[in-house]
Amino acid sequence: MTEKLYYHSPYTKTWNTEITHIEQKDDTYWIQLKETAFYPEGGGQPADQGTINGMSVIDVQEDGPHIYHILRDKPSLGEASCEINWERRFDHMQHHSAQHLLSAVCIELYDAKTMSFHLGTEMVSIDLATAELSAKQLNNVEKKVNEYITANYPIETYMVTEEELSSIPLRKLPDVTEDIRIVEIKGEIDYSACCGTHVARLGEIGLIKLIKTEKQKGNTRLHFKAGSRALKDYGEAQDILTIISKRFSTSRSEVIERLDKWEQEQKALQRELDELKEAQASYVAKELLSSAESNLIAKTFDNQSMKEMQLLAASLKESFDGVILIASASEKKILLTHAGTASLKCGQLFKEHLPSYNGKGGGNDKQAQAGFNTVEELQSFVTFVKDFI
Repeated sequence: MTEKLYYHSPYTKTWNTEITHIEQKDDTYWIQLKETAFYPEGGGQPADQGTINGMSVIDVQEDGPHIYHILRDKPSLGEASCEINWERRFDHMQHHSAQHLLSAVCIELYDAKTMSFHLGTEMVSIDLATAELSAKQLNNVEKKVNEYITANYPIETYMVTEEELSSIPLRKLPDVTEDIRIVEIKGEIDYSACCGTHVARLGEIGLIKLIKTEKQKGNTRLHFKAGSRALKDYGEAQDILTIISKRFSTSRSEVIERLDKWEQEQKALQRELDELKEAQASYVAKELLSSAESNLIAKTFDNQSMKEMQLLAASLKESFDGVILIASASEKKILLTHAGTASLKCGQLFKEHLPSYNGKGGGNDKQAQAGFNTVEELQSFVTFVKDFI
């Protein structure tokens, strides 16, 4: 059986040991060591990575009493020089300890029990057995966890028997009945059964920043970052804030007020633009009506958006009972419509003939629209529709 160094020496970065077993599975080699500090995936914590005799360890898995270190290169039995990817390991230690602390505080303040824990490469989250946490409650949780971090309480780990569990105020009873390992945050903050790696004191977490919450099957998923990740997130947020403040020539403290003003200005400008486009559509409609031929008005514009084409069509239908065909070369889009008096079924026409021109779209009897890969395909379809009508 492999000795688990990560249980009692989580700060071990390098060590020498022996490769005692090798087996090949597909294109990987699963090896066992006499002693290992490589943590195997489990308890919500990803596996460690690193090297064994210079060969990359891509995964670590535990199967019963065996711990397998998975390599792509074939090693040899015998001496092994091992090294942990410490940046990854310490990040996991910070976040796993942060999760214990965060879960304890959520219970302490709002009796919100942790149901599950996920430690990803970008985001870390816990699922809480509560429908919602308000912004004020989240602020209280964040304040409390960081107060505990500042106080720098020790974290201790130790093994207990099943009989000894009754004397420990565990946050949750373990699923196992032997080799029970307790992670205790001193100050009577938290007692949890856990096999993961942790920092020695809360101060090593650095800080905890709550990022966001989302609904998850009637519960609340709380995303957070700790340590270096939280510091990086803060730095990125500050960079964004600095760029925005420079862009709007205002102080960072006045950015929100300036953005509110800018948003109102944009809405006013958009209303003016919409009014101008409606007036333009009315003007263009009059010109097209004056030159309309029988039951069809067809026009291809160099540069019209679909919204502008729809405005023009609406204006035309106010006084034209025939078919309206509008296209935009720049957008490579087409709009076919009528007021309802024509017998043409626009959607059916598009459904039957668009594939022949590599067009995609659809609609109903009174209106249909489509887009094309090239201007040539658009123009060919416009010609076809005009001939069809």
